Order: sequence, then structure tokens, then C-alpha cells
Amino acid sequence: MVLAVGVFFGTGVILLLERSLTRILLGVILLGNGVNLLILLGGRSGGAPIVGTGPVAEMSDPLPEAMALTSIVITFGLTALLLAIAYRSWSLTGNDEVQDDLEDRKIVELAERNEVAATDVGGDDHADDPEQVNPAPALRRLRRRDGG
Repeated sequence: MVLAVGVFFGTGVILLLERSLTRILLGVILLGNGVNLLILLGGRSGGAPIVGTGPVAEMSDPLPEAMALTSIVITFGLTALLLAIAYRSWSLTGNDEVQDDLEDRKIVELAERNEVAATDVGGDDHADDPEQVNPAPALRRLRRRDGG
């Protein structure tokens, strides 16, 4: 069983690193199944965990089963989301390849030339840094609304 968990995790990670959304989806499914199997391996086997049906020492642990059910629901939700994203990508572009972002390409080019992008050298005051937002207008609006 541990070997199956290792195969699920290894194959899932390899598929997640691909650029095709279909392969990413399959990787998420395999990782989810690997997690479910790993969680179930953490519990002890035995009888049904119902009080009065047998000795407590011979009952199985219900926590891993509950965690596995929760993991199944989370994996199903993530699978549905990825299916929707893959379908939308297919309907818009005609393929399911994840494209490079233009900003990512710029960062790679700067890294290859050993240059640094525009650095943020501003201080705490909004006047020193153009990326900072001046909170004064919003605070004035709040004071007028509160009557203070």
C-alpha cells in the first residue's frame, strides 16, 4: 500500500509540472487519491466504531475515515474547478496549454542579463513611494460619514 501511495504521489507531481491542463487535472486526481490512501493507512483496522457492538480495543479508528471523506470532497471540488478552467481555456483558445505570462518572460530575460527590475526603494510615507496609496481621502470620507 505504501508503494501505491508513492506511485500516486510521484506520478501526480510529474503530471502537475506539465503545461497541459488535462495533465494537471490528472495529476491533482492522482495526488488526491494518494492522500486518501495515505490517510487510510494511518488508522488501525478492526470492527465498526459503534459503542456496544464489541470491545473498544478491537474497533477501528473513525478519524482517518472521516478525514478521507473530507479529502474526497475537497479533491472533487478542486477537480470540478480545474475542469471548468480547462473547458474555458479550450473554448477560448482551442487548446489547453498554459501560456507563459508576459511579466514572467520579462523576469526571465532580466535574470539572464543579471539585471534587476524596478526596485521598490520607497519609505513608509506615500510621498516617497509612488506605489503606496495615500489613505487620507478615504479617512476623510469615513469621518464625514460617521459625523466625526
